Amino acid sequence: MRKFDTKVQDLKYRVLREVARAAFDGNLLEKISDIPKLISPGPKSTMRCCIYKERAIVSERIKLAMGGDRENPNVIEVIEIACDECPMGGYEVSEACRGCIAHRCNDVCKRGAITYDEHLKAHIDKTKCVGCGRCAKVCPYSAIINRKRPCENACKVKAIRANEAQAASIDNQKCIACGACVYQCPFGAITDKSWILDVVDLIQKSDGNRAYPLYAIVAPSISSQFSYAKLGQVITGLRELGFFHTVEAALGADMVANAECQELYEKGFLFNSCCPGFVSYVEKQFPQLKEHISHNLSPMAAISKYIKETHPGARIVFIGPCTAKKMEMKRPEVAPYVDSVLTFEELQALFDSRDIDITTLPETALDNASYYGRIFCRSGGLSEAVREGLKENGLSDFDYRPLACDGIEACRTALLKAGRNLLVENFVEGMACSGGCIGGAGCLTHTEKDKNAVDAYGREALEKTIQDAIRVL
Repeated sequence: MRKFDTKVQDLKYRVLREVARAAFDGNLLEKISDIPKLISPGPKSTMRCCIYKERAIVSERIKLAMGGDRENPNVIEVIEIACDECPMGGYEVSEACRGCIAHRCNDVCKRGAITYDEHLKAHIDKTKCVGCGRCAKVCPYSAIINRKRPCENACKVKAIRANEAQAASIDNQKCIACGACVYQCPFGAITDKSWILDVVDLIQKSDGNRAYPLYAIVAPSISSQFSYAKLGQVITGLRELGFFHTVEAALGADMVANAECQELYEKGFLFNSCCPGFVSYVEKQFPQLKEHISHNLSPMAAISKYIKETHPGARIVFIGPCTAKKMEMKRPEVAPYVDSVLTFEELQALFDSRDIDITTLPETALDNASYYGRIFCRSGGLSEAVREGLKENGLSDFDYRPLACDGIEACRTALLKAGRNLLVENFVEGMACSGGCIGGAGCLTHTEKDKNAVDAYGREALEKTIQDAIRVL
């Protein structure tokens, strides 16, 4: 039974599982030194040059599973010993160069960085090359290639570079905590800090929900995860873990769609506020445009705020696909309402740390959100929900022109146009991850079927309109 896309995810999960298991058993400090040998028993190494390096890397992973470097405000960290120091040669001429006489590569190079040897083979002077890539685009043999680290290639906000030791280094001033680098690093050298110990503590101190009710807020993209079991079994599993009740973040999405459409109607131009990666990107790279970010809380924060206000003393854990949510929960406008955040990867580790086989559990219904709230998690879903919100609020006279930006590169294009008053659309749905939340780094799987699973789950909603969903509040 395969639960993850890659062996890197599986390694991360196994460390999280053993850390959580020891925490539940109350002997974490005694077990810490045993976990590396449990994960990498030896005597032969299976992932690295030697068993000792394997165990050293696992030890670093344990630290991140326990919260990582508290001095580092970012939730994304680099395990330097695990970094393979991938070559970062930039644009290079490969053996595929045929020494043609057209010399298109030289013609388009504005820096004079391309020269030829006696065989007419092209060469790139790295002291002159600025990495524009024009030469690669015009080469008829595709002989010019761009050698980038996988993490650098994945990071579309250019927050990753090589440090003096040639290990990956993250610029916190640029990083939006989207986690793209986490999923793409083939060695798992970049990963997100985990609050799994905080969640174990919340579960234990709730004393079976007698001290306080512990709520799980699940992102709608959960419908595309845990493909080996039924969604209702996952919800029952959360109760078995010790949660008092599970609420859909999609209900918060209904709340946001209802409020955001009215804010758009009043202001005439708006960016969404539901994606923390996109919000952070606007604030860091386009601060002159941050006034256009919706003043509404994200669905996670909106439903958590409602629960805290109606159930004083409640504790709340958000569970979803997003590493940036771990940064969002620290924001002053969100911190009072969300006590901790888990990814789906971490939830799987929690289940298995308590030996909960969710496939054997009965199903528990999860039916308190509309179709429109549930499709928030995929690209274009928010735009559809806002359109529906305008209709249900009698605001159909508004000339609604949405732009769904699928991934941070599309967001950048839209923001550049907005900064120059060239954007014809009046509502920007910005999603930092490709595909939307279903492409988040904390997902168990990343496949095309995720979108179809989300849409199918949305159509199962008992509440057919946004107003039907929020009427229960």
